[in-house]
Amino acid sequence: MIDFRYHIVSLISVFLALAVGIILGAGPLQGAIGDQLTGQVEQLRTERNELRDQLDQANVTLGDDARYIEAAGPQLVAGSLQDRRVAVVDLDGADDERDDAVTAQLETAGASVVGHVRLTDSWTSQDEESARQTVAEGLGDKLGDVPQDATPEQRLSRALALSLTGAAPSSTEERSPEALELEALLERFALVDVVSEQTLPADVVLLLGGSAPSPATPAAEGEEPPAPDTYAVDIEVQVAVAAQEVAGAALVAGPTAVSGDVVSTIRANEDLSSTVSTVSGIEAEPGRSNVPLALAARLADQVGQFGFEESATAVLPPAVELPPVTRTTASPAGAQDAAAGDTTGEPAGDGADVEQAGDGAGEG
Repeated sequence: MIDFRYHIVSLISVFLALAVGIILGAGPLQGAIGDQLTGQVEQLRTERNELRDQLDQANVTLGDDARYIEAAGPQLVAGSLQDRRVAVVDLDGADDERDDAVTAQLETAGASVVGHVRLTDSWTSQDEESARQTVAEGLGDKLGDVPQDATPEQRLSRALALSLTGAAPSSTEERSPEALELEALLERFALVDVVSEQTLPADVVLLLGGSAPSPATPAAEGEEPPAPDTYAVDIEVQVAVAAQEVAGAALVAGPTAVSGDVVSTIRANEDLSSTVSTVSGIEAEPGRSNVPLALAARLADQVGQFGFEESATAVLPPAVELPPVTRTTASPAGAQDAAAGDTTGEPAGDGADVEQAGDGAGEG
């Protein structure tokens, strides 16, 4: 058994060790330990100051690079989309700051935004699937040559593309009656919101996407997060495919690409990425500058995925020179004759053929 003397000896040992430590710390070891700690503090302070200087220099360099890009961007894109008409489709809801920044780049490139619509939740909500099917069935033969097995979303996507690009048979300066009817139908059933009224048919379609969707259900504690709900993104991809098929030139642009968003979904599919171009990083100046350049490349029949991510095929779209635009306008005399049902066979007047487009964009 452990007796009382054992406890006494243990206590004495502890106090002796403590006393020796105090004596050594206050005596011979005091200077060495203090000097060592002081040296370490000084070293850490020096390293901190050096890192701060490096960070300040990096911020200065980054700011200089950003100012250079902002200054060079207009010169880079100037004239790349001269006289082209762009229809903008917001896939992910309102973002006025982004839309204004992208529009400014398009105008710098010589293009004009002739229409701007925004998909509503009814277009992509799973709860509205039956309602979309009813609307799609009511389109009848307004869509032209559509496969029999086309889904309601594919039919609606084609209707949207036709409404944006359809030109009147007698004049490319007017939207076709069919385009106006399709737009009114989509708006009446709350599938789109018209941000700005469209008066002219578009040559190309720009689709603006957002960030990746959130998971349908949150992860339980300690479990892996579920995969994002891609239902809405898959529908947005169908809108992009229809825009490319109808207009002949479409572009999907969004923020820095992450798994599950519309840009990454297109890039991950070999068939889609071979026909639909994308631009990522439009939250910053380089990405926004790429938008008109990528649209011009698509008009020149060049497809690419442009950005800084590994999924991109190039940082910068190729430089292309587009031919001048042709616009066919009906003369006032011709318009009056058509309205009166004139069958004399006389010339309609001196209606002008304005410049040759040569880019094949815009399906009537």
